[in-house]
Amino acid sequence: MTIKLGVPSKGRLMEKTFEWFSARGIQLARAGSEREYAGVVEGIDGVSLVLLSAGEIPRELAAGRIHFGVTGTDLVHEKLPLWEQSVISVAELGFGHADLILAVPHVWTDVDTLHDLDAVAAAFRKVHGRRLRIATKYHRLVREFLRGAGVADYALVDSQGATEGTVANETAEMIADITSTGETLRANHLKILGDGMILRSQATLWKSRTAAVDAAERQTLDALLARLG
Repeated sequence: MTIKLGVPSKGRLMEKTFEWFSARGIQLARAGSEREYAGVVEGIDGVSLVLLSAGEIPRELAAGRIHFGVTGTDLVHEKLPLWEQSVISVAELGFGHADLILAVPHVWTDVDTLHDLDAVAAAFRKVHGRRLRIATKYHRLVREFLRGAGVADYALVDSQGATEGTVANETAEMIADITSTGETLRANHLKILGDGMILRSQATLWKSRTAAVDAAERQTLDALLARLG
């Protein structure tokens, strides 16, 4: 048996994760072609690399099928309702920064805060006979945030890609999505509410609270944590 480390299987997150571990003397690499999801670990014994999508890693951590995993704060908080019981943060990795925010059309000149949004949402329902639609893939986080702010007259519309375009396409009135620079929001004539910051996210190394370990694996786990500081 080995300690299993889950890492995003492609793109910048994978590359930056490999660099982060390399700086600590642990070499991670894909085994074979980019179509293969096997990996190799050098620099420490008893650790195996599992390549997964970033969205799968919270689930695998919570189920105890991997011992460690690298994924965004946003995905852990969204996909694991009681995440503190399933995982613990080991280290923030300093990349993959993104903010989960609420954004409305620029033409909504009188809507700059959640209080304004609450008033507009109520008025929208009276005029249109339906609730204001918010496009997002972060249903749980958005719902909890708006509940805490006292905003009730809205409906969440699922959007798994190109969320910023949903307003222009008239499939939603506003959005809740992650942004790093805000450029895509501006290009789509959207503005962030002044108090519309839901969550600040970055790539983070998480440890599963549920993954079983025997005595030998415990030694490997402790050695890995020591190496990572």
